[in-house]
This record gives sequence, C-alpha cells and structure tokens, in this order.
Amino acid sequence: MNKLFRKFRRKGGPVAMPAPSSTESPTRPLPDSFPSFPPSTIETHPLRLETPQLLSGCGYSVGMQRDHNEDALFSLTTTLLSEAQSLPFGLYIVADGMGGHKHGEVASEIAVHTIAAHVVRKAYLLQLAPNNGNPEQSLQEILQEAIHIAHRAIMREAPGGGTTLTAGLILGGQMTIAHIGDSRAYLFYPNGRLEILTRDHSLVKRLEELGQISAEEAAIHPQRNVLYRALGRGDLFDAEIFTTSLPESGHLLICSDGLWGAVSDQEMYRLATTVSSPAEACQRLIEAANAAGGPDNITVLLVRLPD
Repeated sequence: MNKLFRKFRRKGGPVAMPAPSSTESPTRPLPDSFPSFPPSTIETHPLRLETPQLLSGCGYSVGMQRDHNEDALFSLTTTLLSEAQSLPFGLYIVADGMGGHKHGEVASEIAVHTIAAHVVRKAYLLQLAPNNGNPEQSLQEILQEAIHIAHRAIMREAPGGGTTLTAGLILGGQMTIAHIGDSRAYLFYPNGRLEILTRDHSLVKRLEELGQISAEEAAIHPQRNVLYRALGRGDLFDAEIFTTSLPESGHLLICSDGLWGAVSDQEMYRLATTVSSPAEACQRLIEAANAAGGPDNITVLLVRLPD
C-alpha cells in the first residue's frame, strides 16, 4: 500500500528545517487562572444545519460466527435545493439472504440492485425533470412494481434462493416503507420513544401475535428464524407498503436481524442517538452486535431526519 505522507529529501539527505527565529514568540503554558472543564461536564448535541437535510450512514459485518456475508444494502441520499423548493430524497434498502438456502447472497444482491435501479429511475430522475407534472404512478406503486421485478429475477437467476427486503423511501416530507421478511425498520424519536415500523414475517412471530407463545418464548424459540414470506420464494405476492409523514426530527434505522437479534431495542436507540455522525453510530451498533456474539451477518442503515 502506498504511504500517504513521505519525507521530502534533497539529493544527499533530508531537508534541514530552519531554526526558529529569536524574534518569534515562544509557546507558553496556559495560566493557572484559565478555566478547565472536566470531561463529564461536556455535552455533545447533534449538529443543527441551516439547510435541513438528510444525513445517513451504514455498517456491514459478516459477524463472528459466519464465514461469508449474505446481506446486501443500498444507500442514496441527495437534495434538490433551489429558490423554488427544497426536496430531500433518500432511498435505503437492506436485504438479508436466507441462510441455509442456495444462493442466498445472490438473491439479496439481485433484490438490492433491481429495486434500487427501478426506484431511482422512476421516482428520483423524474423529480429532476422540469415540468414533470403529476407522476403516472405513486411511490407505493413504484416500489411494489420494483419488488415484483426483483422477485421474478431471483426466481430466474437464483432458484432456491430467497431474501428479506426492507426499504425506506424518503421524498420531501413523506416516507414510504416497503417490507418482506424479518429485517426491520425503526423510528427513534428525540424524546426517547422508539417505534418498530415493520412486522416480522416469521412463524414464531405469528404464533406470538396469535397469543400462543409469549415474547420471551419467541426470543429463544428454535424456529425463530423460519420465515413464511420472503422475496424470491413461492408465488408472486405484494409486499407490505405504507406511507407516512416524515417526523420533524429523529432517526430512521433499517437493519437485518443480525443487529436487532443481538442488541436490545433500548441499546440500539442509545447507540444511534448519542453521536452526531450516523456513520459513527453504525460502527458502534456493529461493534455491539459482535460483542454480543455476532451470531449472524449484521447490516445497518441509519438516517438522521431533518430538524
């Protein structure tokens, strides 16, 4: 690997640095009267931006107990800003290839590539066109169409493979979530409240919803990773898709079960919201999941919403 910094040498030896001039003021220690602040009294706050915009980060790890990664992700954050409008756009996708199935990693990659390309072309590029008028399809219809295309592509190119799919599409003041499987989307509010936006499509979660087992039993059930709905498996079906107003502030977290299955919701909230940088927060979340044993691949996307 090339070094970024090298000492510059003249022919015959290193460059000699001139001695400091006697007229230069020497460096002096701070006076005893200068106030000092113990580290415990310093508080950090999220950076407030004059122009409200989305800030995002991502994290990706094979975990501690797997030899390859079957997850895939896509993250795109842009802003169209002019005198006439301020239009933040974000597309965030997490796909978790189904472990134990053939071509799980291929299925997740196909899902992410196919859906990202379709949505960017139909939902994003059209917004950049002048006088685009009313679009022919809603954001929900565009996402549903993309998911159907991805499902057929997986069936054709990775038979036997499957993947979860959780996507967040932010455009202006609206957020649309599309979901299949047991990856999750969360909203973290500034007041400490968190909301799980998605419903796990697992057999154990269904038993819990029917009241046949408790949440504690579901957490340790030997079949907790068995899904009854996954992209690329079975007949063509519609994803769960809904649109809601974008909260005025807070964080959107999208992750695979390698994170939420190893780290508690409360700890995820704490790690995601105590640093200004979403990228640094994602790194801390990955480290926490690996410290808890890292039993699965870990993928996380974190978006700080405009204040």
